[in-house]
Formats: sequence, structure tokens, C-alpha cells
Amino acid sequence: MDERTGKEKKWSEWFEIPVLDMQRAKTFYEMVFDTQIHVMELGPTFQMGIFPHTEVGCALVYNPDFYKPADGGVTVYLNANPDLQVALDKIEAAGGKVLVPKKQIDPEHGYMALFLDSEGNRMALHSMK
Repeated sequence: MDERTGKEKKWSEWFEIPVLDMQRAKTFYEMVFDTQIHVMELGPTFQMGIFPHTEVGCALVYNPDFYKPADGGVTVYLNANPDLQVALDKIEAAGGKVLVPKKQIDPEHGYMALFLDSEGNRMALHSMK
């Protein structure tokens, strides 16, 4: 709650996941989350792969001048409800690596896990069970 306004704020509007190989990353995330990603060519060295979404948007982004995958930057938690174990079980077969297996945060906040995606980004999963 913002003490000045008394209002809660949604802190995420959009996030982008840097990739080195759009097709490899697209295949990885489609396999792990059983979804389809729409790739747009925005220039000779700029591609964006949009995840289906309702509120907070997400995209894979390829542009060698501005986006570089990393394993030590900001950690984005992807919604893996109802049970993150389903997605986690697909990580290694899709070309990623599980870093922290499913563990409970606490009864109120559910569960989390950390992984490296196919591009070397450290990412996380969250679910309530």
C-alpha cells in the first residue's frame, strides 16, 4: 500500500526476456508452458516473441545490440499455477536447467523454483501449491 495515496499499485506491466536464438527460446517456453508464442520481425536484427497474456505482458526479445541474456540480473517469477512442478518437470527436456527445485516459501505465499532457460537467463516459477 502506498502510504501517500492509500492505493495499491500493480508493479509489473511488461517484461522482456533476452534471447540469443529466437527459435530455440520459443521452442523452450512453448514446451515448458504448453503455449504458443507469436514472433514478430521488427527489423533485420530485432525480433519479439509475444506470450499470450491478459494483464502483465511478456515477450522474448532478440536484438544483439540491446538485449543480452544473463544469469545474475533481475529475477522474473512466471505464473505456473496451479502447480509449478508440472512446468519444472519440463525444463531440462526443453534445454534448460533446474537451479532450485520446488520449495515452499510459506503457507501464505505458496511455492517457488529457479531455473536457467535455454538462453542462459535465470528465471523463476511460482504457484500456490
